[in-house]
Amino acid sequence: MATPTKTEPARTTTETTAVDEATLVAVAAKTPAQKAAATRAANAAAAADGAEAPEKAAPRKRAASTKTKAPAAGKKKDGDSDAGDDEVVVPGDEHDTDDDENSDGTAKRLAAVEPLPSGALVLSMVDDEDEVPVYSSAITGATADPVKDYLKQIGKVALLNAAEEVELAMRIEAGLFAEDKLSQMTDAEKKSALGRELQWVAKDGARAKSHLLGANLRLVVSLAKRYTGRGMQFLDLIQEGNLGLIRAVEKFDYTKGFKFSTYATWWIRQAITRAMADQARTIRIPVHMVEVINKLARVQRQMLQDLGREPTPEELSRELDMTPEKVVEVQKYGREPISLHTPLGEDGDSEFGDLIEDTEAVVPADAVGFTMLQKQLESLLDSLSEREAGVIRMRFGLGDGMPKTLDQIGDTFGVTRERIRQIESKTMAKLRHPSRSQSLRDYLE
Repeated sequence: MATPTKTEPARTTTETTAVDEATLVAVAAKTPAQKAAATRAANAAAAADGAEAPEKAAPRKRAASTKTKAPAAGKKKDGDSDAGDDEVVVPGDEHDTDDDENSDGTAKRLAAVEPLPSGALVLSMVDDEDEVPVYSSAITGATADPVKDYLKQIGKVALLNAAEEVELAMRIEAGLFAEDKLSQMTDAEKKSALGRELQWVAKDGARAKSHLLGANLRLVVSLAKRYTGRGMQFLDLIQEGNLGLIRAVEKFDYTKGFKFSTYATWWIRQAITRAMADQARTIRIPVHMVEVINKLARVQRQMLQDLGREPTPEELSRELDMTPEKVVEVQKYGREPISLHTPLGEDGDSEFGDLIEDTEAVVPADAVGFTMLQKQLESLLDSLSEREAGVIRMRFGLGDGMPKTLDQIGDTFGVTRERIRQIESKTMAKLRHPSRSQSLRDYLE
């Protein structure tokens, strides 16, 4: 029996305009992934406006068994072949089927789609299709080792092959395109059929991004192991590497033909090395100087193997094309600080600070001698007149440690600077007399 054909109703001007506007969005897409996502959004907009999506057949609906049965056309007759049997939809029973609607009356999204050509973008139709890792603080069988627990969590996501990486990258690109379009739409436009479809594409891109990130967390761990023991904790290195992985996911171009791990390795290393330059040292050193220090260390190790001894600054300067003074300066910057409380000896009964001389500390013998000298000077000044003693004290700063000029002293005593100079000269001659200076000579030896 031939299936009767359905005559397509003529589209109204409003329907045609809505379809054309949605189609323009699909044409505006530049990449194949963007065109595929936008075309699907255009089809959804057309269906929402009452027009049929181009090149898609409406799904057949099965009549409910509990409703009014169709006439004998639904039964087999003797001699009829199975190929001639058609499913009959009873008028009025189309909305009674449980497979086509949710409990709230909204239409379900069909899981079956038409076969797509090779290389077409396939969006995730089911929310739990992607193996997106779910991390929580409560881990079954958690141990005291946080690294072991972290590795146990990230090991739950299977690794991806090249085809799966490309598929996820295409979905991520479509999601980014949808987010860009949504940012340009008003709130009213976001509630339209096209806006809802773009929101769904954006969420699908976010799921694909989480899946691609979760499947490559073990790559970060393997790279972070190479930088342990350089001033940062292992988990801190992993966290910095994860930031680089996120950056790699956002900038990955699958059309180049390279595997994602090859591209992400550079971003992960770059994030880890930058974090080490900023955080690993007690005293922060600029990134460009850290690169010079690392280069000097590599050349020094290589020359140590070649020469069998430590290279001199002159030999290093020739290899690095810098002056020997600059080499010594860079070596000084590269030294790690050591704590003054570092224990020394087998028993650890002494500290490194005990062996460091405090150049600003006062020697007890010198402190006693200085006190005795001050007392001797005071006794000598007491043998002078009040004006002479005052001029000497102010001229040499014996009281406050701040020597004053002849003009300042003259202003204090109300005389000229020349008179102050004469008083100073006369007083110093008295102090140089052996009867007074002999007691001070012992402090000069």
